[in-house]
Amino acid sequence: MFEEFIQLFDDPRITATAIAIGSIFFAFVIEVVVINALRVLASRTTTSLDDLIVEALQRPLFFSVIFIGVSWAGRALDIDGTARFVLNGVLYTLAVLLWTTASLKIGTAVLRSASRNARPNAVLQLRTVPMFDILLKVFVIIFAAYGVLVSWDINVGAWIASAGVLGVAIGFAAKDSLANLFAGIFIIADAPYKIGDYIRLSDSGMCGTVTDIGMRSTRLITRDDIEINVPNSLIGNDKVINETAGPYRKARVAAKVSVAYGSNVDDVFTVLRAVTQDLDGVAESPEPIVLFNEFGGSGLEFSVLVWIKEPRLRENVISELNTRIYKGLAEADIEIPYSKHDVFIKQFPGVELPPKVRAALPTKTPPARPVATREP
Repeated sequence: MFEEFIQLFDDPRITATAIAIGSIFFAFVIEVVVINALRVLASRTTTSLDDLIVEALQRPLFFSVIFIGVSWAGRALDIDGTARFVLNGVLYTLAVLLWTTASLKIGTAVLRSASRNARPNAVLQLRTVPMFDILLKVFVIIFAAYGVLVSWDINVGAWIASAGVLGVAIGFAAKDSLANLFAGIFIIADAPYKIGDYIRLSDSGMCGTVTDIGMRSTRLITRDDIEINVPNSLIGNDKVINETAGPYRKARVAAKVSVAYGSNVDDVFTVLRAVTQDLDGVAESPEPIVLFNEFGGSGLEFSVLVWIKEPRLRENVISELNTRIYKGLAEADIEIPYSKHDVFIKQFPGVELPPKVRAALPTKTPPARPVATREP
């Protein structure tokens, strides 16, 4: 019976089937035993980096074992050269794509973990992570393309020799994409902003919190919770106002108000100081300031300066502050001046004016202009 069992494997089809089934079984053994064992070991550590690495390696290891088994099965069938070439090319290409995806995930996780534990003077910082992430993606994609070309037995030397001409063509075809790529690298290197900053573009007026600095664009989340993808080249040529830069994230806002001449200045100061108490979004330090700015054309000009906790709270705080100022001045019976115009009508057609009004009107009339006549 043993000899008969051995003779079954003389049939290439049975041998190929056995190799394929064996590779699938071995792949499941690796996933159940090896991957689960690595998960247990990773769960005992304090960092989450090893957990991410194990999760990223699970799928490439599983399918790579199956791909090897399918390749051996095709070799056992002794198929012709063209079919074997196509089969191996497809399998190698799929393997390259799987390992490329895993490499990108692992590389990004390693960069972020290293940036969180980096020293203050280290090159890799939290703000420089996007730049290294872009470079990592570029190199991994280049090696992946090289692996795909090699898997199909394409002469890479010829491609490298024609890289100059191809680079010029690609440069003209994708000049906007390349401009965004280099602008993104310069933005990260110069660091006018980083992830988490609240920025405003002076020319376009767009503003929001930076959530990602990518190869092509920078993503902003506006106060309306809308995501905007701004091309890096546009930001590189614009004036960027980083409202969260500086010693702290707080920002100062001003609410201006005018009161009528004759108002009690001390009462105005008392009201304006009172309206800043317990105002949502306003920082406790520095304390709010009330300033008497100038003597205006129709009133006394005051400013209420407060420091808000986040720049994105600017509109909400100003709205609430203006509401309190209006109500406070109204309760204190302090007038807010506004433009007034008195219209005096001299005379309506067909209406006799009173004697006093007629007496106030000018009596002199301008001399009549001579009218030129022409003799017949």
